[in-house]
Amino acid sequence: MSTKNLSNEEARKKIKEMAESIDFTMMATNLKSQPFHVVPMSTKEVDDSGNIWFLSNKNSEHNKNIERENKTQLIYADKGNFEFLSIYGHASISTDRNRIKELYGSGDDAWFDGVDDPNITAIKVQPNDAHYWDTKNGKVISLLKMAQGAITGNEPDLGEHGDLKV
Repeated sequence: MSTKNLSNEEARKKIKEMAESIDFTMMATNLKSQPFHVVPMSTKEVDDSGNIWFLSNKNSEHNKNIERENKTQLIYADKGNFEFLSIYGHASISTDRNRIKELYGSGDDAWFDGVDDPNITAIKVQPNDAHYWDTKNGKVISLLKMAQGAITGNEPDLGEHGDLKV
């Protein structure tokens, strides 16, 4: 894999592209403790500043952890396309009803009693450090290229990875 570090607007676009495409992430909170707390979360939006937004219950363990310590780690993985994204950042909790309504979708009814549920909060994660791995051709082609590289001894071009500085 070639290294391609991205910054500013390019980094924000890459985070948006990958986080919204992969959608589900594992959100780790309570990072100072072992084991830290990990929960699957669905990405609602990546805004123009590169902040990643989620909806959550105000009584959840991860909300409580964020209130104590705002550091969080997001791990995105799309094994079908061999795309991976790791984001370390600071989380904050919002109860802004307008923002919650903007993020809410009909699929959220499975978790909440409608958009006006008083227990809904929005979590914003502001990335501080991020790294991505992005293949050019997906899993099958990457596996074929790895096999070809093993046979020929040539290093295959599997895609790119790099740091994302927002």
